[in-house]
Amino acid sequence: METVRNLKPVIKWVGGKTQLLDELIKRMPKSFNSYYECFFGGGALLFAITPPNANINDLNKELINLYDVIKSNPNGLIKELKEYQNDEELFYKVRNLDRNKDDFDGLSKEMKASRTIFLNKTCYNGLYRVNAKGEFNTPFGRYKNPLICDEENLKNVSQYLKSVKTNNLDFEEFLKKPKENDFVYLDPPYDIVSKTASFTAYNKDGFNRDEQRRLKEACDRLTASGVKWMLSNSATPFILDLYKDYNIDIVYAKRCINSKGDKRGNVEEVIIRNYKE
Repeated sequence: METVRNLKPVIKWVGGKTQLLDELIKRMPKSFNSYYECFFGGGALLFAITPPNANINDLNKELINLYDVIKSNPNGLIKELKEYQNDEELFYKVRNLDRNKDDFDGLSKEMKASRTIFLNKTCYNGLYRVNAKGEFNTPFGRYKNPLICDEENLKNVSQYLKSVKTNNLDFEEFLKKPKENDFVYLDPPYDIVSKTASFTAYNKDGFNRDEQRRLKEACDRLTASGVKWMLSNSATPFILDLYKDYNIDIVYAKRCINSKGDKRGNVEEVIIRNYKE
């Protein structure tokens, strides 16, 4: 499989896999039929390898709306993005659009997608975080000159996404789709390493250890169906024990997500597979 690196993630996603691409790619199966990616996020791996038969999924409907709009109407999205400026007052005005459900639901798909990119590019640390009501609550990032509209990359990504199927499903439903000899990459919200790193509210329901166990059971079913899968997570004792019957590799990634600066840096993560080669 030839890797293609001319596509870049459209958004920054906490826990994104850009820095681990080499580690992930070298551990992928040599051949497979269709590609499936659950918990899609920024899509660094997909955009690096651009498989011809790809299916992506995430429970975050605003994220999937973004990719649907990039696929179907990149020019409309670009037009909306060019209206934005890196301004703190504008940031909070746009961020607060989801406080009124009726007003937010009245926005066009393009307006919602441009809002997602604008907030991602200008918020603190590119952190997508919502409160218990599902409202985006990351503060302004104070960057000097963020690239809000990468027109060339959006058009290139749009061209590729036209052959990609998008899904907005619970992971258990999505993982019923792969068949024998397909390949699935899973990058769920990570198991919590410490209380100070406990930030990953990507949707209002969160992702606790019961969800981690439910995901492992789904992985067991994939294995029984002859589907190959690879999963990323933090190297906590809980995860190491949960997947002890599978192939586990420890890798190191630089993360800047801890609320305490002296605890940021290289951290142990795992790449888990149900196959050896």
